[in-house]
Amino acid sequence: MRRPDRIVLSAVAALVAACHGGGAVSSLPGADSASILRDVTWLADDARMGRATGSAGLDSAAQYIERRFAALSLMPVVAVDTNCRASCAMGFQMRYTARPIAARHTDAPPAVLASSNVVGVLRGADAALANEYVIVGAHMDHLGMSSDFALDPEAKNAIRHGADDNASGVAAVLELARLFTRHPARRSIVFTTFSGEELGLLGSAYWTDHPPVPLANVRAMVNFDMVGRMHDDKLIVYGVATSTELPGIVDAANTAPALSISAVGDGFGPSDHSSFYAKNLAVLHLFTDLHDDYHRATDVASKINAGGEARVVAFAERTIRAIADRDAPLTFVRAPSPVARGGSSREGSNTYLGSIPDMAAGSTPGLRLSGVRAGSPADKGGLKAGDVIVELAGTGVKDLYSYTDALYAHKPGETIVIVVLRGGARVSCTIVLGERGR
Repeated sequence: MRRPDRIVLSAVAALVAACHGGGAVSSLPGADSASILRDVTWLADDARMGRATGSAGLDSAAQYIERRFAALSLMPVVAVDTNCRASCAMGFQMRYTARPIAARHTDAPPAVLASSNVVGVLRGADAALANEYVIVGAHMDHLGMSSDFALDPEAKNAIRHGADDNASGVAAVLELARLFTRHPARRSIVFTTFSGEELGLLGSAYWTDHPPVPLANVRAMVNFDMVGRMHDDKLIVYGVATSTELPGIVDAANTAPALSISAVGDGFGPSDHSSFYAKNLAVLHLFTDLHDDYHRATDVASKINAGGEARVVAFAERTIRAIADRDAPLTFVRAPSPVARGGSSREGSNTYLGSIPDMAAGSTPGLRLSGVRAGSPADKGGLKAGDVIVELAGTGVKDLYSYTDALYAHKPGETIVIVVLRGGARVSCTIVLGERGR
């Protein structure tokens, strides 16, 4: 076994330089930042047209991932003929029909999109534990060329490349698959990429409703969504309270040079790990925070901090290996959450404020803003970076979830009052809500 912590220690100088420049790469013999950057660049290329669910660009991305899984000799576990009753051919693509959640709340004809997840299994090295699984996943879809859910509607039909969201997550899954095939864990690992995340966690919901491996044998799910823009060594890890053992595992995996980890307990949130947590499975969700290119055409591969992502992958390998190699399964805990949800906070609403939450604000009551979009309703209404939203239209805001619930209870065009804490004082801002994509 080639220990990633020793590898990282031998490359501190390269990593420090890489963490301060977009696109910089390191020469780690373990987590390979050059390989990560190649994968991100390929997936976020114009030829993939933004990888919208149901598009030829996303189909191309799925085929790319399928080829990579095959080259690593992962096992295909999805029945090619879903109606077969006996043995039948197996493949990597789990095909399903995606029905966008937002379309269900309109009078328009229901949207039906042919799509797929990609699934490959690395068999565990311990015969006694090989029928237990750790899921390692990321969504491969993005917005395509649509302004729906985009934060740069003025760009109209420009390609939203989705380099960080979420080609970076897919690259992390591919790199972890490469690392684990070199030295398998005791338990089996299921590497998977989902489609339909941007439309409401559709692919992961289908995965958990039609599991290719028994959910009763799944011990944890580790999700990667936007892990390519690390700055100040910061990594946010959600789900640490979903198992008794996870806080200690995460802490032990954070070896020198240590990351600045913000640990969040809740297992629900706006990405695919929510679908697994809803099935009472322990989860972790890794995220290097929002940035000004989120859901914009400017989220391009040249801005990826590949050296920083290699550090995330090295940390993730240690974490996943600790879960997969331990003698006993994790002890699942239903972490407290304001609302038990299995879907994305983006689903079902076109209401647009233009706030940028600080996802690493920790346990401080309210929702701290790391910024606001220029010209957005938030900007016009006087919200500022550093504000902590504590009330929205008369509803108390304690965290991201209560904020999104309160916001999406209102429609575009409504005038609401948002109360923030600013410099220790309560400040009221009158906001006219906008419509996403307009």
